Amino acid sequence: MEKRREFLKTAGAFAAGSLIVPFGCSPKKPQEAAAEKIVAPARSKDIGLQIYTLRNEIEKDGVEAVMEKVAAAGYKWIEPYGYEGRKFLKKTPSEFKQMLSNLGMRAPSVHSVTEVSSSGGKDAIIDQMKTTAEDAMAIGAEYMVWAYLKPEDRTSMEDYKRHIETWNKFSEICKEVGIQFAYHNHDFEFITYEGETEKPYEMIMRETNADLVKFEMDLFWVYMAGEKPVEWFKKDPGRFHLWHVKDMVDEKDKYIVDGEDRFFAPVGKGIMDFKEIFAQRETAGMKYFFVEQDFTPEGVSPLDTIKVSWNFLNNADYV
Repeated sequence: MEKRREFLKTAGAFAAGSLIVPFGCSPKKPQEAAAEKIVAPARSKDIGLQIYTLRNEIEKDGVEAVMEKVAAAGYKWIEPYGYEGRKFLKKTPSEFKQMLSNLGMRAPSVHSVTEVSSSGGKDAIIDQMKTTAEDAMAIGAEYMVWAYLKPEDRTSMEDYKRHIETWNKFSEICKEVGIQFAYHNHDFEFITYEGETEKPYEMIMRETNADLVKFEMDLFWVYMAGEKPVEWFKKDPGRFHLWHVKDMVDEKDKYIVDGEDRFFAPVGKGIMDFKEIFAQRETAGMKYFFVEQDFTPEGVSPLDTIKVSWNFLNNADYV
């Protein structure tokens, strides 16, 4: 997990928590799922990928070489990370957009927001926001997503009140530029702090501007928190424009990466009910969805798992 959190030292970095909640009965193990033959129908659907999934491959081979493999796997949308120095994964916005265009892909959403530290600096990053939004627009993005809060920035509901004030301000700046601001959840927004009756996610929904702040729901992390995505869609219909689609294994099929238990699986090879979730896409207001798999078991290539996820979603009659 610390490897992922290292990205948070620069703009546009992401991470994830680890709350263990077993669900249901066991599917095939991810190792077995990744080895299955991919059979695609004649027409491929519009399916997205959060390319953080392939961060190690990008670091090793370069973003262009990896994006060629993503396009070959059938993906039409990508969601980039790694915005720093006005570049996306070391490419200028125009270079990044042209690369995707050459491959028949586009980036409707981007994770590119600088972190907010509890030690201050909020005014400085508000000043940066307009430039960041303009760069996101330049690669063709319609959404700019706040991706993560570090543990020290979410110790209480008072912390969330501070951040909500910032996000509302960011959302106004994004509107001026012409891009939609959105918030991406993990599992920690669904805890209840001692002495509180409300979950942070409830406060975020209530106190952020509903017109200017939309949500990218990470379905996996909602499950990990012991919640159901469809129930949250009903609490604030039409506001969940973006989804992260990833699957989960149960307790007995978990695996260890970097010393921590992991539950991530290729889509369709875990225990999550995607038919139930996609049946509520109109209630949610979903516009785009992105496959993501934060970790894979040792010896399993993320490039293989994204093919399994694409194959499942492309063949599912309810997607």
